[in-house]
This record gives sequence, structure tokens and C-alpha cells, in this order.
Amino acid sequence: MRKTRIIASLSVAAAALLALTACNSGTPGDTTSGGNGDGGSSTPWTVATGVSVPDSPTFERIQKADKVTIGVKEDQPGLGYLDATTGKRTGFDVDIARWMAASLGYGEDKIDFRPIASANREQAIVNGDIDFYVGTYSITDKRKEQISFAGPYFITGQGLLVAKDNSTITGKDALTKDDVVCSATGSTSIQRIKDETPAQTKEYDTYSKCVQALTQNQVDAVTTDEAILLGYAAQDPDKLKTVGDVFSEERYGIGLAKGDTGLQTFFNNTLTDGHDVWQKIFDNNLGASGVKAEQPAVDAVG
Repeated sequence: MRKTRIIASLSVAAAALLALTACNSGTPGDTTSGGNGDGGSSTPWTVATGVSVPDSPTFERIQKADKVTIGVKEDQPGLGYLDATTGKRTGFDVDIARWMAASLGYGEDKIDFRPIASANREQAIVNGDIDFYVGTYSITDKRKEQISFAGPYFITGQGLLVAKDNSTITGKDALTKDDVVCSATGSTSIQRIKDETPAQTKEYDTYSKCVQALTQNQVDAVTTDEAILLGYAAQDPDKLKTVGDVFSEERYGIGLAKGDTGLQTFFNNTLTDGHDVWQKIFDNNLGASGVKAEQPAVDAVG
């Protein structure tokens, strides 16, 4: 496990979230100025033209539809969040999704964001309901039996969120058979708690429901990736806190149709050739502390 990289990334995420602040590659093409979530022109990516992605059934479908359908999360502050009042989507993952769409030649007005629960992600990709998925989606061998991944584009680790006044749960090893730990159905996090601790588990389709259960004293802890939990702690610091060290390595990837090596290679090239874009996206969403995170190298295609 590359603990140094994980801890460095989490330190940046913690500082940024607790502060409560908020390229094209592959086959060459000409580019025009891109836009951000509110239609502005201050984004680090550009919307490409003349794009070709050979041997990609997904890209062929996108071209026929003249839009990109992207699965996302919308209840994770700093990563994938939808403001119910303004209707604006923000977060590191959402901007990674916008960047990938732009690299294919599709700006904000051509993106259809679809919120997909963790348990339904693979099926949504397999069914063709979405073209790809960007939303704290950990790359695992089990998931790769059904789908493919581009990336990783970020590395974090699993943690625990508890009530601010909880002094007994200090980390994973402190969990007992009397503790109830909540996470999203279908997540790697809940399975790890089942496999590695004596704690009881509770599952919902979203992490926000777990956090609500925690604040209502219906569960004792919430577990998922530390970067996500820090966002919730930042929203309610008088009631919530994260505890202990991270106890996994979670490598976030872009989920896409299994065997679509054309799109997988295109996205990997976009990530590899776009270090400056990645850094600006990270800084805009999670870099308020001024500390720089390290963009991970992508995996080999196949």
C-alpha cells in the first residue's frame, strides 16, 4: 500500500474541506474555450473539436445521441454535490467528468448528469443507461469482472465518521460487536467492515442517509473514503468528526463499458497528458490549503 501518497492526498483534502471552500489528448483535434458548471469560461479544460476515438462503441453511441450521459454522485460535498436551491453541481469528481466530456468534444450543454446509487453503478454501465461514471468509484478486481476503468485519477483511503462527543470509537480496531456502522449498499467500505471487524452494519443507498442516521443516534459510525467523510464533518463540525487512521487504499477510476479499450485508452491519455488541468481542478475544489496533491499514474489498459 502506498501510504505516503494516500496520507498526503488526505491531508490536502482535510485542510481544503474543513476550510469550507468550495487537455484534450488521444486523437488530436482543435479546441475552443470550455465552460464550467455555471456557464463561465474560467475552466482549465477546453472543449475539443474533430475528435476521433477508434473502436469505441460508447463513443459511437455518444455521437449518435449528440450528448454525453454521465453517472455521478450528488450528496458528497467537495466531490460530487448538487445544490438543491441553485441546481448547480460542484466538486472534484464532477469537474473530472466535465473534463472527460470536453475532451470528447462535448461542453456543459451537451452533458446529461444522472445520479446513480453505489449499488447500481455496474448495472447502469452494463445496461448502457450511462456512457461512463465518475463518482468516488473505487477500482476493484470484482468490479472489473463486469466493467472497465480508466484511471485512477485520485487515491484516498477508508475512514470512520462518528459523533463529536464519541470517545470510545477511535478507529477501526476499536469497533465492537455492539457498534453499528453504516455505509452505502454495494460499497467496498461496508464489505470491509463485515470482513474485518465484529461490528454490526447498516446500509442505505446513499452516504447522506447514513450521516443522517448518525446525527439521529441510529448508528454509531459511518464509513467510506476519508475524503468523503471530511466533507460531511466540515458541514457540521460541532456534531461530527473523523477518527483513526485510514485503513485501505481506494483508487478512484472512471467506470465504462467492459472491453471498450478505445475509450479507456483515450481517457487515460487525457489524464496522463493533462497534469496541469488535473491540478487546477483539484485546487479549485479541494486545494484551499495551498498544499499540492500528487496525481496518480494511470493503470495499463486491458
